[in-house]
Amino acid sequence: MQIIRLQFKLTCLAVLLIAFCPLGRSQQQVSYALLQPETLQPETLQPAAPLTFTPAATTKQWPEHPKFWDRENTFLFAAVAAVNTADFVVTRDNLRSGGRELNPVTRVFTSSTPMLALNFAGETAGVVSISYLFHKTGHHKLERAVSMFTISASGAAVTYDLSHR
Repeated sequence: MQIIRLQFKLTCLAVLLIAFCPLGRSQQQVSYALLQPETLQPETLQPAAPLTFTPAATTKQWPEHPKFWDRENTFLFAAVAAVNTADFVVTRDNLRSGGRELNPVTRVFTSSTPMLALNFAGETAGVVSISYLFHKTGHHKLERAVSMFTISASGAAVTYDLSHR
């Protein structure tokens, strides 16, 4: 269970690094070498037309940005909270019956039930925060992928804990 959580955290870090990597995002410039030579001849050049200001032409209509708290995200975040709650309950029961927390980060919080609950609530809040960050930067597929990955990772952790009681 805890190994899966560690893998999840490392995967989240890798996703963040890939999402914010500046490679491939540079603006493209037009190369003058690609222009046809006949267009550069002085006899073919025409004087430029005078510039006119048209306010309607300069305003650009942007498509409407989707809402963050739509039906799908609400469902995904509820599922993340439910699976993290199940993970908390199973982990707490395993610790009470003499089990050991495998995740070294979570192990710090296992001394008391409120601290363990705070850890799992923080994980849920972290998923929502990372999803919101992806939403604001326009990565809407990654926004939903974070929740889906968390659901599957925490679900696997609960399954592992239940099978190793």
